Amino acid sequence: MKFWGLLVIFLILNFGGLAIGTLLMNNGPMTDWYLNLNKAPWTPPGWAFGMAWTTIMICFSIYLAKLFITRTSLTLWLLFGVQFAFNVSWNFIFFNQQLILFGLVVIALLTVLIFYYFVAFRKTTKQYRLLLAPYMIWLCIATSLNYYIFLYN
Repeated sequence: MKFWGLLVIFLILNFGGLAIGTLLMNNGPMTDWYLNLNKAPWTPPGWAFGMAWTTIMICFSIYLAKLFITRTSLTLWLLFGVQFAFNVSWNFIFFNQQLILFGLVVIALLTVLIFYYFVAFRKTTKQYRLLLAPYMIWLCIATSLNYYIFLYN
């Protein structure tokens, strides 16, 4: 499949995953539970989350299209599936079920997996791997926010 076709597929999958995650969190950021949590002083304003995730998913989709055009395998699809599951399920686990520690484990595993992509496929993706930087940075911030909530609530 050509690059542009893969890009469209990954854009649909990644933004679809964001939509599913949003539905699963059941208005989580607006609930009394979340609003009353002791949150980290570096917690970004609400509008930053939408902007960040839009940027992340565009960059990640381009990265994946490049990776999959160069090297397609069942292992890659499995890695993508695990990443997708972690990304979508965190919203449900953290916001809907209010399982802070389990959410921390999931987001930490997601962070490790994205860093794995960066290192393991560096020769295949070369400079395209820099497209993972927004995802990696955001996950480090998000993990620290989740950890802060775990420690202080």
